[in-house]
Amino acid sequence: MPQNAKHEPFSRLAADVALEHPGLKAIRETKGYSIEELSLTCGLSTSEIADIESGKDTDPSKLRRIAAALQLPETALIDTPAPTTPVENRSVS
Repeated sequence: MPQNAKHEPFSRLAADVALEHPGLKAIRETKGYSIEELSLTCGLSTSEIADIESGKDTDPSKLRRIAAALQLPETALIDTPAPTTPVENRSVS
C-alpha cells in the first residue's frame, strides 16, 4: 500500500480531490496508487481499472472493490439516487 494512503485523513483527501481533480483517476493518484498497485489491491486487472477510469465501465461491483481498496465509502464512487418523497406524503397544490 502506498505510504501516504495510510497517513492522509480522508476528509482532506476528499476536499483536495473535489476541488482540484474530479474522478477516480485523481482519487487513485491522490491516494498514491499506480494502476498496477490498485490492481493488486482490489483484484481487478489494469485494463478493467483503466476502463472504469475512462468511463467505459461502470460496473457497481467493480466500483465497490476499488472503493474498498482505496479505503473510501462506496458512495464516493457510486452515484446513489437522491431520496424522494413518497407520493402519499406529497402535498397537492
